[in-house]
Amino acid sequence: MKIFQRIVFLFLIGVQTASAQWLLIPMEQGAQSNHLKAYGLTYWALAVPREYRCYWWLNYRGGAFVLPDSQDVRVRAVLMGVRFEPMRHDDYNSIKESILAANNMDEILLEKAPKIAVYAPSEDSPYRDPWDDAVKIALDYAQIPYALIWDKDVQSGALQAQAYDWLHLHHEDFTGQHGKFHAAFSTQVWYQQRMLMFEQAAAEAGFRRVARHKGQTAQLIADYIANGGFVFAMCSAPETLDIALATGGGAVDIVAPELDGTPIDADFSTRLDFQRALAFENFVLYTNPGRYEFSDIDNPRPDMDAQSGVEDFTLFEFAAKHDPIPTMLTQNHVSVVPGYLGQTTSFNMDRIRGAVTILGQVEGTNYAKYIHGKLGKGTFTFLGGHDPEDYRHLVGEGKIPTNLDLHKHSPGYRLILNNILFPAARKKPQKT
Repeated sequence: MKIFQRIVFLFLIGVQTASAQWLLIPMEQGAQSNHLKAYGLTYWALAVPREYRCYWWLNYRGGAFVLPDSQDVRVRAVLMGVRFEPMRHDDYNSIKESILAANNMDEILLEKAPKIAVYAPSEDSPYRDPWDDAVKIALDYAQIPYALIWDKDVQSGALQAQAYDWLHLHHEDFTGQHGKFHAAFSTQVWYQQRMLMFEQAAAEAGFRRVARHKGQTAQLIADYIANGGFVFAMCSAPETLDIALATGGGAVDIVAPELDGTPIDADFSTRLDFQRALAFENFVLYTNPGRYEFSDIDNPRPDMDAQSGVEDFTLFEFAAKHDPIPTMLTQNHVSVVPGYLGQTTSFNMDRIRGAVTILGQVEGTNYAKYIHGKLGKGTFTFLGGHDPEDYRHLVGEGKIPTNLDLHKHSPGYRLILNNILFPAARKKPQKT
């Protein structure tokens, strides 16, 4: 055992009190030494072989977690740099009583560590995207395990067969327009390789067009949600997923001939079926391959060099007992989250279905940053922008991935990790 671990072990033995039965993981401003790794600690406590009984105290001290007081949890917390407060059972009961008496608070039992999948090429893929994935960064930092799955896996039934509870989508293009990068990057090697890879994958899967191949993946993801899956999507994935669904999985050709060699359907705008889409409706598509936007779902981009707070967004406050799911998804130590850009930066509220819940909005604008909705037995949550701690994150810049040791208290990354633990919660019967 390393010397540091020996010291930690002896320290924990010395401070442990026989009267403590619980460890409170505070999550309010200034009380937690590492907000992000607190999620990883909680996930670890829920995972096999421990499977500890854990709680999430919604709207109490920033969305605190309650873990059983055991030596292994204490050791893990110290090694991860997560602050905890020992709590006797009498104290736990007293606080719980006050939480249950308050309308805007609640105690949620966390039952199991969700099985997580990230839609991305495998690590040994000959091609790697020239951008980072904020969710992968968050998962790696919090030490939460996940599997990588790609089109072939989705189309072979991996989402159902592997029983994944949660699926993440990031800077994706399910429309077959190759990310709308044609104008800026058509001469770049990485873009040409990317086009070739997608065309070959489509052909191998039996599709003549990339739009049909990616569209099939989009439809299977929608089926996964309807059957009880949870999807969290960021950046361009929410917008392009819904566009692909509205085109019937690429059956309606909206892809310019410069990209796939076939003409756009002249009547494409009248053939879009918005009932197939998850969150958006009545949107207008931008089919010009030279335009770096997919539709009017997206917020027009502000000055790329300005960081004046124009994209900051306010989280809505929900009553935990009446709206437990939105409450879980918005737990944070701040109410206003610093803004950041992406190919899809935020969502035009004129294009959001009435049944979709707005979780966060850019104040003084008609744009939502964070939304949540239901489909069948499952749910989807969409967050605009690419990386909560990289304001503009240009494609192809070759930046070093965001170092979350410098952003341990990132409210934007907390929203991502709320979504990781959301599937772990015991679902209460819906009020009628």
